[in-house]
Amino acid sequence: MWKYNSKAIRAGRGWTDSDGNQYPSNWLGLTTDAEKTAAGLVWEDDPAPFDNRFYWSAGVARALDDVNEVDADGNAVLDENGNQVVTVGLKSQYKAQTKATAGSMLQSTDWKIVKASEVSSYTVDQATLDYRASVRTASNTIEAAIDAVADLTAFMALFDTPVDSDGNPTGKAPINNFPDEI
Repeated sequence: MWKYNSKAIRAGRGWTDSDGNQYPSNWLGLTTDAEKTAAGLVWEDDPAPFDNRFYWSAGVARALDDVNEVDADGNAVLDENGNQVVTVGLKSQYKAQTKATAGSMLQSTDWKIVKASEVSSYTVDQATLDYRASVRTASNTIEAAIDAVADLTAFMALFDTPVDSDGNPTGKAPINNFPDEI
């Protein structure tokens, strides 16, 4: 992108240089690169794309583990209640998301469990009990996989869907390996 004094100059928008010279909205499309450079513009490549699930910005990875925030002197940064400010790491974030997903999946059959505890003549069908057990097992397995990663590359691999030699999916990504809902 073309920039003037670190400010992005966008196509279709007029701009004014530091000497007060005004350039019309069609100027970028009518000039050569040499004319743009002569006017004081500098070309900067757009930053490399990044996946904001794993990076704050291009080249700035999110922490896997929770981080206790400190100031420039190494002193704890405290919130308004005097508690240590903690930036939640990817592991904590995705373990919480896994628990929420499991809870949501179980919620649709919770009524059966409650009814069975309140109505002695009602029993929960085995398919529901098996499904609920598989949701809890999957949640535990996903959380263990999250805990087991040692670096960002291994963490990112949890999001990779397995594929066959033709590139066709053969299952679910480990981070999403829950049973199909009943």
